[in-house]
Parts: sequence; C-alpha cells; structure tokens
Amino acid sequence: MLINNYLLIGVMEQNNSSPTSQLLASCHDLIAYFSMEIGLSHQIPTYSGGLGVLAGDTLKGIADLGVDTVAVTLLSEKGYFDQTFTDDHFQQEHDVVWEKERFMQRVPHVVEVVIEDRAVNVTAWKHILTGAGGHQVTVYFLDTNLEENAPEDRGLTSHLYGGDNTYRLRQEMVLGIAGVRLLRKLNHFPKKYHLNEGHAAFLIYELYNELHEVHDEAEKRRALQKLCSFTTHTPVAAGHDAFPVEDIYHFFKGKMPQELLASSVRDGKFSMTRLAMHFSSYINAVARKHQEVSKKMFPEYPIHYITNGVHVGTWASKPIAQLFDKHIIDWRTHNLELRNAIKIPDEELIAAHRESKELLFSYVKEKTGVDLDPEVLTLGFARRATAYKRADLLLRDIPRLKHLSNTVGKIQIIYAGKAHPRDHQGKEIIQRIRNLARELAPDISLVFLENYDMYVASLLIPGVDVWLNTPKRPLEASGTSGMKAAVNGVPSLSIPDGWWVEGGIHNITGWNIGYEFSSADDEDAADADSLYWVLEHDVLPTFYHNKKEFIQIMKRAISLNGSYFNTHRMAKQYLVQAYTRNN
Repeated sequence: MLINNYLLIGVMEQNNSSPTSQLLASCHDLIAYFSMEIGLSHQIPTYSGGLGVLAGDTLKGIADLGVDTVAVTLLSEKGYFDQTFTDDHFQQEHDVVWEKERFMQRVPHVVEVVIEDRAVNVTAWKHILTGAGGHQVTVYFLDTNLEENAPEDRGLTSHLYGGDNTYRLRQEMVLGIAGVRLLRKLNHFPKKYHLNEGHAAFLIYELYNELHEVHDEAEKRRALQKLCSFTTHTPVAAGHDAFPVEDIYHFFKGKMPQELLASSVRDGKFSMTRLAMHFSSYINAVARKHQEVSKKMFPEYPIHYITNGVHVGTWASKPIAQLFDKHIIDWRTHNLELRNAIKIPDEELIAAHRESKELLFSYVKEKTGVDLDPEVLTLGFARRATAYKRADLLLRDIPRLKHLSNTVGKIQIIYAGKAHPRDHQGKEIIQRIRNLARELAPDISLVFLENYDMYVASLLIPGVDVWLNTPKRPLEASGTSGMKAAVNGVPSLSIPDGWWVEGGIHNITGWNIGYEFSSADDEDAADADSLYWVLEHDVLPTFYHNKKEFIQIMKRAISLNGSYFNTHRMAKQYLVQAYTRNN
C-alpha cells in the first residue's frame, strides 16, 4: 500500500507541466542507492569494513522487502587490501586477487565524465541480488579500467580508498557523475537518490545540470531536495570528505555551479557532506546518540536518525539459523519474529552456540596453530584498527587481567581487524596486541586473526561468548558488529555509545562499561577500570557460576536486540521516513 501511495505522488506530479515536474514525472524506479563501497560477500571484496557491509546488508533488506531499487558503487578491482604481518607483527598490505566475471556481468554501455581536461570512459558490471522472497535488486559496479583511458584514469576503480586526496576526488567524480549518467543509459530515472555518506554527493552536480531548463535557483534546490536523501555515518570531522576549492576548480575546469559552491565551501574547503545536506529533503544519522553529535557538527540542518541494522539471514551462523528454522516461523522474511527466541529451550541454544564456537576454534587452529578451550569464556574484538576504537583497552593492565583469569574465571581473547594503509598509529596498535600474546601466556590465550573480512566475521562473531566494544565516547556513530553478535545470542560488553545506547541493558542484554570521567586524560583509565570491574563482578561470575542466567541474557540479546536492530526494520524506516519525504 505504501509503495502504491508513493507511486501515486509521481502520477500527481505528472499533471504539473513545469520543467521540474517533467523531470520528476519521468521517474519510475523507487530508489537509487549510491555508496562508495558495498559489501555483499567475502568473494566480492569491494568493501573495507562497517560502511560497506552495512550498505550490502541494507540492499539485502530492501530486496527482502521487495522494494524497487538499483545501487551504484565502484568496482574496486584490486579490493581494499589483503593483510599479512612481518616477523615483528607489523601490518603489510597486498592487492586482492578476485575474478569479477564469476559474480557479475559487464553492461553494454560506456559513459563519459570529464576530469581535469580528459574524457574518462566508464562502464559497469552488474550483480543481481535476490531477496528472501525472490525480488531482485541490481548493483552496478563502475569500472574505468578501459583501454581508451589514460593510465592514471584506468586505475580510478582499482583500489578502494587508495591513493591521495586527488585520487579520492577523482573517484568520487566517477561515482556521482558517471553513476547518474550510467543509470540514464540504462533507462533508470529514480524517484529518490539515497546518498550513503558524502562520497556520492557529486551526483547532485549531475542532477543540477539536468535541470538546465529551470532558471530559478530556489526551484532547482526544491527539485533536487525532492530527489535526494542523505545518510551521514561519522561523528569525526576528519571523516567528512572536504577538498581544497582550487582542486574543485581544477578538476571541474571551472564548471562547478556557483549555487553548489556557495552551499558547500567553508574555510576554503569544499565539503561533500554540506553539498549532500543542502540538497537533500531528509538527512539522517545512524543512531540516536549519533544524531545528537551530528546536530552539533551541522547545526544549520535538520538531522533525524534511523539506527542501523544488520541482515539477519546473512549473519545468523548456520547452527543458529537451523535453530531458528526449528523454533521461529518466517524469521528470514519477518525479523521481528526473533522476539520468540526467548522460548527456545536452553539446552538447544547452548548446543547451537557450542557448534558455532567449535567452527571458530577449528579455524583458529588452522590459521594460528593455537588450541583454544571451548569451556573457557572467550572474548571477541574485531574492528578497524584506529585509535578511537581502543582495541587495546582490555590490555591496559596486564597483571590485573591475569589476576582475573587466574582467580575469578579463565579468559581467552580473539582479536581481528585491519588498519588503514596510511594509519601508522592503527598499525602500531595491532602490533602491540600481537606482541602482548607472549606476555599474557600461559595465563591467558590471545590470538589475532589476520585478514579480517566477511568470512572471518561470520565465524568469529557467532563463535565467541561475549563481544567487546570499547570506543571513546561519542565517536562510535553506530557500530554493527554487536548487532551481528546479538542475532547469534552473543551478548555485548560495551561502552554505551552508538547503537548500544539504545540496545544495551546492563545484565539483561549484555553489560555496560564506563564511569563518568572528569577529563579526557582520565577517560582511558576510568573505562579500563570499569571494564575489569564488570568482568570480575558480572560477566565471569555469571558465565561460570550462573549458567542459566547467562543463557537468559543470550536469549534476550536475540529477542530484544536481534528482533529490532536488523535491516528489515531499518529499511522500512527509510522507506517511510526518507524515501517518501519531499520537503
């Protein structure tokens, strides 16, 4: 009914004869979803982490709901990177080798975008994503590796987030401008463009130029706002792409419209986020807490929130999925049914979790040679290795951690994650964690799994007993790994930031970390002290001495968090709030 009502809006607009209405009246697809990275499976390595995997999960949820959608992203022909380590545990990066022809087909079209003074030819590869009910969503992967292009342009779709700022700027011109032009070649005229982060904001430049018959700037802005919705994902200023104005003039050869410059330039920088916000009818953050932070960063814009979710069908481990199949009707197509997980027999949930744990431990043994004990409480941590996520907070006081393991209950730890190739500090954090494994032994077993990707995540997250999350507040926009854990009955031990502000109920769905702190200098020490205290007084005693209550926490993680923090709920919110909003 909602979709029919939405299409009726388009019919009503057809009756208006203005140039703006004529452009809008040509729309027949509901949504075009633009994202710099989209993670659909580990076999298609066109993602770096949370943003890309979330994009893939979003599209899977949209496909499950049967919503007419096309998606546009970059091919990333050499992936993000494969991770290995030197003898002294320092991260090394290598190109990914994968065969795109196995998973997608090239489209018979080429479009052109002018970058500097060169015409860059762009084609695409299409991948068909099929939802639980059979509905299909097409994902287009843009590709500049064509013989007719200059060598520096052929590589624009080689590496995700590769190169320097000018490489990124050129990539984003390809994504936004060539992306729209390709959709036109393919006869797609979307009703709504969803910009997933500011990387895609140059699509506004292309849409603006399509409105060449409209001379009133206010009318142009209203028309663009009808077409665009924008999601911001980062509460960190450095995470919002901004390019020197002189680079915009140089790469666009002076053709960037003054209206777009005026809305986007601050302090000599062209902000992709401001461009997207200025010309979108709906702007959202990705969690309630993130909305508060985003409003402070961009107070001139109305910012809503739609909390992220994960695709349950993708992230439920095989043993857990089989358990759901047995006890929960239609959970794949109606994720809300996971609320009935509270009724699953204790012994069956423990058996399914034990099987997930054994699958993980077998992988750990194969990759590291380390035998982990399935009877021992296993903590898991896997994130992009960057300073604010504080992967090493658990290891701040080694003697205290050892004491807990030796006197309260044994602990073992599994880490994973990649540092950005240019993040030296992040690489040092990984190196320190890997080196500490020797210092912790034999009291605590610690392993760090290399080359974290969607496959490793599918084993690691369901296979640990407790999922650890320790970001500096309020720098976690949302986080989704804890949602994946919840789907599998793995409770979180987390700082109350991002999604956990909404989903975390201490001793009910997991455990909260963190005291009030007086200054930034005290924050790490205070949070580490809280982490050790909660382990000592809540997590370890419950796991080892009150197993029935631990199982209830596992069930509540599924029934309260898994049933809500999923892409079915999220996609419905986008459909109602973001995609039908025109002012």
